[in-house]
Amino acid sequence: MAMQANVVWKDGMAFEAHLDGFNFTIDAHEKFGGRKLGPMPKGLTLVSLAGCTAMDVISILQKMRVKVDSFEVATDGVLTEEHPKKFLEIVIKYIFKGTDLPLEKIKSAVTLSMETYCGVYATLKPTVKLSHQIIINGQAAVED
Repeated sequence: MAMQANVVWKDGMAFEAHLDGFNFTIDAHEKFGGRKLGPMPKGLTLVSLAGCTAMDVISILQKMRVKVDSFEVATDGVLTEEHPKKFLEIVIKYIFKGTDLPLEKIKSAVTLSMETYCGVYATLKPTVKLSHQIIINGQAAVED
């Protein structure tokens, strides 16, 4: 399977991105000439990671017949100070709300995503310190 994306310069530091039939603008930080016309490219790495693992986890939990009222994956990344400014560490927060949420099944779904299914996680793992938290109904249930 191959994937393709491209960006076309618009103006200043803004580019029109094309991916899978979708078009959106990316832009630089204001101190580098950006004008807040779209997200910054490194932030899309966090979105890709969150989206990839979220889709895995919800799919696995549905197969396990676990009913979740709401589910969110939040990511917090820390970048190096020097160039190239790359991710040093990313914390992934799996946030669940619902009644009778079985912790063991949730832990299993998260582990399967991280160790087997999420290609974005696998791509980042060799060079970025990745850790995670599972939060159920506002309470931290697992932290690594």
